[in-house]
Amino acid sequence: MVTDSKPPALDAMLKTDELTAAEAEQTRWRYGFLVTVIGMIAILVAFGAAVFATRESAVLFAGLAGVVGTIMGAYFGIQAGQSGKARVEAELAKSQELVVRLAAYVGTEHAPRVVDEVLGRRRS
Repeated sequence: MVTDSKPPALDAMLKTDELTAAEAEQTRWRYGFLVTVIGMIAILVAFGAAVFATRESAVLFAGLAGVVGTIMGAYFGIQAGQSGKARVEAELAKSQELVVRLAAYVGTEHAPRVVDEVLGRRRS
């Protein structure tokens, strides 16, 4: 019978990948936020200059709201999508490594029995 427990050495090997993925995601959020804030400041400065030059704040505010909404929606949409993608890729890499290590651990003589227990008999 196959158990769900992993050897302690395998858990220790997988921790490094999880830490690297978490650091990469944190860096992406930080720099993405920094770029977005700088862009927003530039847009607000341009808005202020345009209002000062034309005295048409209502018309310019409509354009400002559209641009700000687009930038914010794009930033959070991209971050959420990348976060999900990165999480799935990390899980896939971890699963693939686990499969390879377990296949090496089981060996060729026991592999058919283990596969049948885990996945069921093959329907040919």
